[in-house]
Amino acid sequence: MTSHSQRARGRKAWLTGGAGLAALLIAGAAQAAGDTAPTEIEAVTVTAQKRAQDTLDVGVNVAVVSGEALEAGRVTQVTDLANFTPNVEIKENMPGILPVVTIRGVGLNDFSATNNPSAGVYVDEVYLSSLALMNFDLFDMERMEALKGPQGTLYGRNSTAGAINIVTAKPTFGGVEGRISGGLGNYETAELDGMINLPVSDTFALRFSGKAVQQDEGFFFNRATNRDFGRRDVLMGRAQARWAPTEDLDIVLKLEGQRVRSEVGAPEFFGLTPPPAPPPGLVCPGSAGCMDFLGYSDADGDPFKGEYSVDPAYDVDQRAATLRIEKDLGWATLTSVTGYLDFQRTWGADTDAGPFRQTDFIENDDIDQVSQELRLAGATERSDWLVGAFVSRDRVDMTYDGDLQDLFNTTTLTFSNQTSKSAAVFGNVEYDLAPDVSLVAGLRYTWEEKDNVGGDFDLVPNCPASFLTLTPCGSPPVLMASVDETISDTNWSWKLGLNWKPDPLTLVYASVSQGVKSGGFFSGVATNSGQLQPYDPETLIAWETGVKQRLPGAGLSWSGSLFYYDYSDVQTFIRDTSGGLPIQRLGNVDEATIYGLDLDALWSPASLPGLDVTVGLGLLKTELGSFDSSGGAVPKGNEMPDAPEVSFNLATAYTFAIGDSLEARLQIDGQYAGDMFKDALNDPLIATQAYWVWNGRASLFSGSDWEVAIWGKNLADEQYVTQGVNNLSLGIGFRVYGAPRTFGVSFTKRFQ
Repeated sequence: MTSHSQRARGRKAWLTGGAGLAALLIAGAAQAAGDTAPTEIEAVTVTAQKRAQDTLDVGVNVAVVSGEALEAGRVTQVTDLANFTPNVEIKENMPGILPVVTIRGVGLNDFSATNNPSAGVYVDEVYLSSLALMNFDLFDMERMEALKGPQGTLYGRNSTAGAINIVTAKPTFGGVEGRISGGLGNYETAELDGMINLPVSDTFALRFSGKAVQQDEGFFFNRATNRDFGRRDVLMGRAQARWAPTEDLDIVLKLEGQRVRSEVGAPEFFGLTPPPAPPPGLVCPGSAGCMDFLGYSDADGDPFKGEYSVDPAYDVDQRAATLRIEKDLGWATLTSVTGYLDFQRTWGADTDAGPFRQTDFIENDDIDQVSQELRLAGATERSDWLVGAFVSRDRVDMTYDGDLQDLFNTTTLTFSNQTSKSAAVFGNVEYDLAPDVSLVAGLRYTWEEKDNVGGDFDLVPNCPASFLTLTPCGSPPVLMASVDETISDTNWSWKLGLNWKPDPLTLVYASVSQGVKSGGFFSGVATNSGQLQPYDPETLIAWETGVKQRLPGAGLSWSGSLFYYDYSDVQTFIRDTSGGLPIQRLGNVDEATIYGLDLDALWSPASLPGLDVTVGLGLLKTELGSFDSSGGAVPKGNEMPDAPEVSFNLATAYTFAIGDSLEARLQIDGQYAGDMFKDALNDPLIATQAYWVWNGRASLFSGSDWEVAIWGKNLADEQYVTQGVNNLSLGIGFRVYGAPRTFGVSFTKRFQ
């Protein structure tokens, strides 16, 4: 996939980035040595270490996006976070759903509702246990944080890739305030969201917020039914109550609900064989115009048009509750976070991407999770410390109704009933070795148990026989694969680091940490029991060094980090043709190595007031060890999935006055991702070529009173692949594309 010139450009980018980091380190050290009285500028506050801190006090690579920036950048879902920080790739396994977060090449290349993400996603400190829970719209936000690298010693559930913290806005006691926003967009889209904050007394406040999205025209068009699809009908609501009866007690109860009656998009088909009269230059397999075994091809070149045989309905009902209690004991602060979530989902997947019933599925998911975390945190003259405990239980009941009648003359039923239990104790301390040097140490012990009962049936509904299992009609359903097993795992995670602050506006840090992600069960379609056997835990040891600095005289804040990962028993997708139906399933690769660089900078020059420029560069090299697949031994040297060698993000905003009472703001942001593979086999047919996506917004506003804006996303209408599956042993494959260009207008009114 990668040409000699592309590799040369990659090496040049590495050299340029490394030299840039070295130059910035030298400049930073010089600034630190010479600036004895640094000028204070606005700090960015995060809770990455479970307490409010300036980012310059946190020896972790963390990207922070404020609620205002999320609103201005139209960050409406988790997938949009990749626009704001490099070395983060967020893809959708099917159009519009099943997002998977990959940080620095570490991610989970899976789609199963029974699986836990490698990058932990937390909503108000509550961990989301299933990949199925990642699809939701964002509204009434305080901020989002993306932490890179293992985070096991501070967070409720362990992870190897990192953590994404989603923090919603909380009730306040300062006064009544509200906001209402409405907008219209292309594809017949209407949006409405709002909030109201109501202080009932000096110690009790309520906050209500909600969002509605109605999209009556889809991005996709089904030539078989002559209608568009991919429409959206979303309702979300949140109610919060905050009670602070004394200065040392703060209680927040949050209730949320989500109702979705939308439609899933469809992938683009590709086939194996040439048509009877192939056009000149057609190369099969994989090109547009190549056919499947039943003679279907899709040669129109439009990734959003095709012929499909599955009802695209996507229905979700979700209820959630979070109770957070914080008590100041004087000598320490005790925090309790209790989370509950109930989730049901039904959706259809046309995974042969064509008009025939070859690999069509309807999935039903029912997820129930409850978690409890307790933390005790305090400080002494020379240290900040934290100890905690975490327990959780999640249940996932999942079924696939498979329709394979046009290819195998049968239907199938896949089911998985999984219960996961987790318990952990953890601690973290930051101890001052000297006035400007501190030692960071953390340790976590985790126990997890997963019980899974599942299997796959050939239902044998048609005569003369099922061609999948060669069973004649009239026979009872045939059990093709089954699993009834319990696995348990205990592991240690840890971190050791040093922070050096040569001056209040500079931090130099170095750390080594270990993260572990537990094993689990593949719960997709299988045709033999071996494909359902559990996969092993994965372990990652991360070495990192970096620097963060604010330079008030230059209007600049920046950070840079170098990292090296030693990765063992990597959980990743491999292709398996050991049964009658080829599948993509989760397995382990013995080892991998990852190393790279992150650079981020924010420039707000005093000479150009109103201008803000944010830039980020990520460089990444990944190498998988050798592993066995159904096609034979794969030698060492393949790249990790979803791990581009170069990623880049740029955002520029300019705010200026119009007359005495009005202001305007113009902004544009872009994200670049280099070539990347989508599976451990490095299959070029489902790879992503390098792409840019640009977004823009222009607004007119009067202080914090009102705002009117026009916006556009994917302004150049870039067509780029986010995921793919190669099932050419069945004559079929598909590629998933990112959303096309969207645009619209919005109006916001605030009340105080």
